[in-house]
Amino acid sequence: MAGNGGIYPVIMCGGSGTRLWPLSRKSYPKQFSPLFEDGTLFQRTIERLSGQGYRAPLLLTNQDFRFIVAEQLSDAGSDATSIVIEPEGRNTAPAVCAAAHLVAREDPDGVLLVLPSDHMMADVDAFHTAIDHAVAAARDGQMVTFGIKPDRPETGYGYIELDAAPGDGAQPFVRFVEKPDAARAAEMLASGTFLWNSGMFVFSVKAILSAFAAHAPIADAACKASVDNGKTDLCFFRLDPESYATAPDISIDFAIMEHVQGKIVPIDCGWNDLGSWKTVLQETPQDQNGTAAGPGTVAIECETSLLRSEDPDTRLVGLGLKNIVAVATRDAVLVADMERTQDVRLAVDALKSQGAPQATEFPRCYRPWGWYETLALGTRFQVKQIMVKPGGQLSLQSHVHRSEHWVVVAGSAKVTVNDDVRLLSENESVYIPLGAIHRLENPGKLDLHLIEVQSGAYLGEDDIVRYEDVYARS
Repeated sequence: MAGNGGIYPVIMCGGSGTRLWPLSRKSYPKQFSPLFEDGTLFQRTIERLSGQGYRAPLLLTNQDFRFIVAEQLSDAGSDATSIVIEPEGRNTAPAVCAAAHLVAREDPDGVLLVLPSDHMMADVDAFHTAIDHAVAAARDGQMVTFGIKPDRPETGYGYIELDAAPGDGAQPFVRFVEKPDAARAAEMLASGTFLWNSGMFVFSVKAILSAFAAHAPIADAACKASVDNGKTDLCFFRLDPESYATAPDISIDFAIMEHVQGKIVPIDCGWNDLGSWKTVLQETPQDQNGTAAGPGTVAIECETSLLRSEDPDTRLVGLGLKNIVAVATRDAVLVADMERTQDVRLAVDALKSQGAPQATEFPRCYRPWGWYETLALGTRFQVKQIMVKPGGQLSLQSHVHRSEHWVVVAGSAKVTVNDDVRLLSENESVYIPLGAIHRLENPGKLDLHLIEVQSGAYLGEDDIVRYEDVYARS
C-alpha cells in the first residue's frame, strides 16, 4: 500500500451462499459463481475499481475462499495482492475496523471505500461520480454512505430516511430503517425521502477509527490487536484469531453509522445486489413474454419466468409456467414462485435439517491446485475426477485408511510414490498403496485430468497426513 491520502477500496468477499441456492452455496457463494458470461460479480467489482486513482483493493475474505479470491484476481488480470483472512465472520463492523487499522499503518491520511463484492452497477460512470462526491465529504471528516434511489416498494432491502428529497452530492440522513412490509415499503416510496441502504460506505481512516474508539471501543481494541498480532502467510495476511474472536458480531450500521451525524450520497446507477432469483431475472435478457431461458433450457408458453440449467447434461424444460424460477444443477433443482425467492434460505435450512450435503457443498470442490469431483460413491469405494492446473501440485501426503488408483485421461502427471518418481501420460496409471507417501503434480502447460479410484474402510477428506504443502495447509 502507498501513502499520501489515497483511496483504498475495501471489498468484502465473504457470504453464506443461501440466497441464490442451488447455484450459490456456502462453499462457493454468488460473487464467485458464473451468473453471467462476462466475469463473476467479484471480478466485475475489481474491474470497476481499476485505475480511477484508486489504490490496490484490500480484500477481506475467509480461510475457505482465500485461494478462490487469488485465482479469480489472476484470471481477471488484477495485480491486487492485499488479501486479508478473517478467522471467523463477525459481521461488517469488525471487518471495516480491521481494514482501517491495516491502512492506518501505511497511510493514516487514507480514505476507505467499503464495498460488497456481489453488486451490479449498470452505469459505472454514475457510480464513480457518486464516489467522487462521497470522497470529497469524507476528506472533510464526514462519515458517508450511499443510498439507492428506489424504483419499486421493495421489501427485501433496508432503507435510509433523508431530511429532504434526494439531491446531488452528500446530504444529511435521519435514520436507518429495517426491511419493511409491503404496505410500509409503498408508503416510503411514495414519500420520496427514503433510499435503499446499499451497504457501501466512504470515510477517512482517521474518522472511522475515531468513531470506533468513541462508539465501539471493544471492537476497536479487538481489531487493532488482531492486526498487530496478525501474520503473513504466502500472499495472505491472517488476522490474529484470538484477538478477533473478542470483537462483537455487529454491523457497521448498528456499531457506528446510527451514532454519528453522517451524510448520504444518493445514487442512480442501475444498482442491483442480486439478492434473489427475482433480481437475477431483472438483469437477464428476456423474451417477449418476460421469460429468461438460459442455455440447456426450453421455455414453452412461459411468462415472467427464469429457467437455468448449470449442468450441460441436464435439459430443463418449462411448459406453461408463469412467475416461476427453475434452476437445475447436477445435484439439486429449485422450483419456486418468483414472489417467494426471498425465502430460498428456507429450502437451504430444510436440507440442512436432513443432513443433505447439497445445502452447503457442491459435487465439485475447488482447491488451490485445481478441483476434484465425486463421480461415484459406494461402500468401501469412491471414484473422483481430478483436475490439476499447470504448475499445480497436491501436498506430499499419505492415507491411513485407503489406497488409490490414478488413471491419466488428459495431460501429463508427475507422480511420487515413496522413493519412486515417474511421469505419466494419457492412458497410463499408477497404484498408491495404503500408507504410501505420495504426491501428484502437473509439470505440463495444459490442465491435467485423471480418474482416481479410492478403496478402503474410510474415504473421508480428513484421512490425510500432510508432510509438505506449497499452499501452507495443515
